[in-house]
Amino acid sequence: MTLHSKTLFITGASRGIGLAIALRAARDGANIVVAAKTVESHPNLPGTIYTAAEEIGRAGGTALPLIVDVRDEGSVVRAFDEAVQRFGGIDILVNNASAISLTDTPSTDMKRYDLMQQINVRGTYLCTRTALPYLSRAANPHVLNLAPPLDLDPKWFGPHVAYSIAKFGMSLCTLGQAREFKSLGIAVNSLWPVTTIDTAAVRNKLGDMANSSRNPEIMADAAYAILTKQATEVTGNFFLDEQVLREEGVTDFSSYARNPLAPLTADYFVSDRILDSLPTELVRLPQ
Repeated sequence: MTLHSKTLFITGASRGIGLAIALRAARDGANIVVAAKTVESHPNLPGTIYTAAEEIGRAGGTALPLIVDVRDEGSVVRAFDEAVQRFGGIDILVNNASAISLTDTPSTDMKRYDLMQQINVRGTYLCTRTALPYLSRAANPHVLNLAPPLDLDPKWFGPHVAYSIAKFGMSLCTLGQAREFKSLGIAVNSLWPVTTIDTAAVRNKLGDMANSSRNPEIMADAAYAILTKQATEVTGNFFLDEQVLREEGVTDFSSYARNPLAPLTADYFVSDRILDSLPTELVRLPQ
């Protein structure tokens, strides 16, 4: 199975992991709805919906760049309407848009708290709900949430409870909607990285940690492996990128490393039990 002629609606696809997933699908000749807010490049956040669309076109796909605020129901509904008018339907939804603030309670004001809740949880729920009528008519429909495996260990919440609530809220959407939509044949899964990923957000929030990260392409390849499976046979999973690719037969991950000589850093929300089961040597983030 490939993604040829499939239509993917990807939130936050102007850069980073969202764009990498779009480019991987474009290589199959997919249609990509670039649903994001950025229309003018920012010094610390390069890339816009228009530059992303150009890259997708060069990779072999057909792009529709749309200005979308996932917090705004009207904006989301209009985007899906326009996408369906252009491409005839929606086969895959990737809920990638996310806001991050690794701050403790005194340092997280309510404006920042609300932003993370609105983009991460509400945006995921809203986009999935809006996509549902179209996905229910698709041949092999998938929803993929960029969200961590469910784990209520307090160490994931204590340092940045507001951000953790928002990300695990996305995971709860996976848990509940996979069950809810199973009878419709719609797959709902989560995907999360084993290591930190070299994106603009990581560089802005974690500084030089980008040097010990992997490139977004590992997430794109893992997403591709999931989205090309039969939807009725793969739902309700909390996938990790490296585990997915190892199951696909990948054994050499050196090409994904930003700096092959630097030790890789484990991402947040991946348990020690899982990390210990992998052959990759990883530096654990302090909790």
